[in-house]
Amino acid sequence: MFPRLIALGFGVLAACTPLADRVALSPLPSTLELSPLVGSAMVRTVSLPTYAAVEEISFETRAGIIVVREDVLWADAPERAVTLILTRTLSDILNTDVGPDPWPFVGLPDVSIDIRVERMLGGADGTFALNGQFFVASEGLRFRDSSHSFEITEPMADTSLESIAAAQSAALLELSEQIARTLGR
Repeated sequence: MFPRLIALGFGVLAACTPLADRVALSPLPSTLELSPLVGSAMVRTVSLPTYAAVEEISFETRAGIIVVREDVLWADAPERAVTLILTRTLSDILNTDVGPDPWPFVGLPDVSIDIRVERMLGGADGTFALNGQFFVASEGLRFRDSSHSFEITEPMADTSLESIAAAQSAALLELSEQIARTLGR
């Protein structure tokens, strides 16, 4: 009986806890239009650092310490959100079939893209950094496998959560355009 009362008490407390605010990561439109060198592409993996893969929004202080805001969360799981933004933007730029893993179309894609992010973080210095590598591998087409590094820095208007989200969206647009240039002309 006593354990049930404790469980009931925790349930009541959890029900009274206010929900955290959420910030959506929004895709930005690209003005880049390329002719695709492939008929289809799959964004296979987007690997983020631990601090960037959690729902809480991280920020780097002037002392170089990464702090986490627990009162505000990303509106979607970061790896999923980044994957969908890259997929949509690549599809728009290349005007071809681009999808996430698992591949939503019949047959194999011509190429797959793996993105390994080393740093995805807004800082007290007023910049947002997105660094890492992406890999393009031939799947169903003879296309040259390749590895590419990226180091993208976007200015932030201030250190607010809105500025971090806006700079992150701009950095993802730049990354999408870099990837698109390897898959189109």
